[in-house]
Amino acid sequence: MTTKTYTELSRFHTFENRFKYLKLRGRVGDSTFGFDRYMNQKFYTSREWRLLRNRVIERDGGCDLGIDGYEIHSGLYIHHMNPILVEDLANFNSDVLDPQFLITCTQQTHNAIHYGVEDYVPRQLIVRRSGDTKLW
Repeated sequence: MTTKTYTELSRFHTFENRFKYLKLRGRVGDSTFGFDRYMNQKFYTSREWRLLRNRVIERDGGCDLGIDGYEIHSGLYIHHMNPILVEDLANFNSDVLDPQFLITCTQQTHNAIHYGVEDYVPRQLIVRRSGDTKLW
């Protein structure tokens, strides 16, 4: 598996291309933490995570995948571009707190990245102009 980074992601200028870069093609029900879910919950309530989360949101302008025009008004997530494993938390892998491996997104985009449900990915709005004859 190739390590995904914010630097590389930022080279893609459209939402669709960023989504394709991040897409994991997982399956609903795939277990990530199983019985060690408590570790995941402890991590996401830590002071370090909350501070980092705020920095990432600010860097991304509160926009889905950091793309202007895709502002998030509720249900904001910070997505780890490279899935976290139990070992990463148990061994204090510094990558889990590195903004280079994080991106802001909505819950729908987050689920689409993990499970490939592209129907829920937001689409670019079509700008209407005077004289348009097609409905969309």
